[in-house]
Amino acid sequence: MKVTRRRLAVPVAVVLAVAAGGLGLAAAQATAAPACRVGYRVTGQWDTGFAADVTVTNLGPALSSWSLGWSLAPGQGVVRGQGATVTATGSAVTATGPEHDRAVAAGATIGFSFTGTRGGGNPVPAAFALNGTACAGPVTTPAPTPCTGPGVPSQPPAPAKVRVWLAGDSTMMEPQGTCPVGWGSELGPYLNGDVAVRNSAAGGRSIQSWLFGANVTGARTATGDCLVSPAAYHPRWTAMLDTATGMRAGDYLIVQFGINDGAPSCPRHVGPDRYRELLTVMVRDARARGALPIVVTPVAALTCDGGTAVGSRGFLTETRAVATAEGVPLIDLHQRSVGLYNALGLCLHDGGYGAGAAGAFFCRDATHFEAGGARRIAGLVAAALREQGIPLAAYLR
Repeated sequence: MKVTRRRLAVPVAVVLAVAAGGLGLAAAQATAAPACRVGYRVTGQWDTGFAADVTVTNLGPALSSWSLGWSLAPGQGVVRGQGATVTATGSAVTATGPEHDRAVAAGATIGFSFTGTRGGGNPVPAAFALNGTACAGPVTTPAPTPCTGPGVPSQPPAPAKVRVWLAGDSTMMEPQGTCPVGWGSELGPYLNGDVAVRNSAAGGRSIQSWLFGANVTGARTATGDCLVSPAAYHPRWTAMLDTATGMRAGDYLIVQFGINDGAPSCPRHVGPDRYRELLTVMVRDARARGALPIVVTPVAALTCDGGTAVGSRGFLTETRAVATAEGVPLIDLHQRSVGLYNALGLCLHDGGYGAGAAGAFFCRDATHFEAGGARRIAGLVAAALREQGIPLAAYLR
């Protein structure tokens, strides 16, 4: 059954019952059929933390609103959720979501992920409750069963890799010769062998021209945006949305636009409202397929005020607003990249950007990256994943 990501909310009474491990939950187990079946899978674990996926199958009638609660083991804590706002008060965990996305059909399965802290062991929660009624499970993902027999290797089959899908512009795309090299092409070395990066960034694209390709015309709509006709997606996005081969539960989508979107003319021009609309569509479509969206502000060009690098991009407010409204992680790569340029003193080296430290970082346009610069920008993204407790951090080397 297909898993879709939704957000969950739990009433105080349920949290108290689960936290106490008391008679209310025991009574529900004894007198009521299970409200749901829970799957719990630890997707990554390190010295002080872990990441986990939770799936919930509704075993009862359709619900217009639902909530899930469970308890943490001693030493565990919650950092943040993905696909739900997950918080903890003491050992009682609350997972909440937006009001427009709480309904669940009978028999449907929904899910979310979260990262947590741990002080020692990392046991699976002992019980879950849906709308105050105990759930069956939790069911943990078993280890693959080895295949045996004549000519069959005894090793278990390799698990499917987590895919990280990238959507963006030339500062993220695969290399075009020695320069430019997009930072997305250098992200893979920061991740372990359980991850495959699928980079579909394309040069010169705004968010609209990336999504719709040549269907973005030179005409304008009544709101001043570039007209899309016909309103059909480019194959790079339909490939990500493909139910058989595209994004699936446990994958990640990293989106960075905003560099070309401010162009005055079509097809690249995108207005602020249209930018927010399309970025929201991408976030919701990815989440509907079980992928975890990560929104990134546009990486800065090297723009100097004397010896100091300063901000150079637009659509920062719009990007942050979508991340906040949709409850998805935001990596402020614009701010981080400006900070890196100043830490390296790039504005003090060769104003033509053809030599010195700046020349080794940037192509001559001071916008696109040499391989070394792309590697440093990808390192900023990796550092943000870890520092912000984004679940993808579980796969960092």
